[in-house]
Amino acid sequence: MRETDFAWVREVVRSRAAIVLDDRKRYLVESRLGPLAREHGFDGISELVLAIRSGRRRELEEAVVDAMTTNETSFFRDGVPWQAMREHVLPDIIERRRTKRRLRVWSAACSTGQEPYTLSMLLHEHYPQVMDWDLEILATDISPSVLQKARDGVYAPTEVGRGLELPLRNKYFSPADGGRWAIEPRLQKPIRFERLNLAAPWPPFVGQFDIIFVRNVLIYFDVPTKKDILSRMEKHLAPDGYLLLGSGETTLNLGLGLRRRQAERAWFYQHG
Repeated sequence: MRETDFAWVREVVRSRAAIVLDDRKRYLVESRLGPLAREHGFDGISELVLAIRSGRRRELEEAVVDAMTTNETSFFRDGVPWQAMREHVLPDIIERRRTKRRLRVWSAACSTGQEPYTLSMLLHEHYPQVMDWDLEILATDISPSVLQKARDGVYAPTEVGRGLELPLRNKYFSPADGGRWAIEPRLQKPIRFERLNLAAPWPPFVGQFDIIFVRNVLIYFDVPTKKDILSRMEKHLAPDGYLLLGSGETTLNLGLGLRRRQAERAWFYQHG
């Protein structure tokens, strides 16, 4: 890949998705855009970039951005935060909301859907009374392709095998074609999947969220973008709500009013 092509990809991905690609990510660009170029009949990345820049295949610019988003996820990812959700966060929030009987959760950067489906599974297993509430799980991501997979809710054996215990798989999934597993409709019912670019202006949200997940995505942004996203999330977090970041992420030195608090062995953020 030529230097000029890498510079163009880096600028497009930064301007469209606020993802920062430094020189160390050149291998990532080549490994992801090479197959995309071949899929659309180009000999290599340079031909793909030239076709987009010349206006002949402008529609592929979105495909380039989509290919460069990272969609690593799994059911019950990292374990400990989900234990804290089950034993501390959900009991606390559910008790506080038992009069209004309304619960709103936002899974930002939901990727292929394992995170919101894990939450739905957790609620069905341990807090089934909430299924009769006004329950909404908003799941958003910038990538149209991963959102479609999330909506479909059909996963390969390797995907259900990562973090998902066999009894839960047998209880909440049904066998599908090709040895795959399909999420039960009851888990899908409270979830609404929508496309959203965290770094761009957001559509208006009705009300506030009791829990916000924004895990393992801020690491791809620069500091001003992180601060902007978290400051906006802070405004949409209920006064007693919980914000969960990835294990390697923090609000430290971002000048926000959120304070880190420990729940079991996990860390959550709440209003000061």
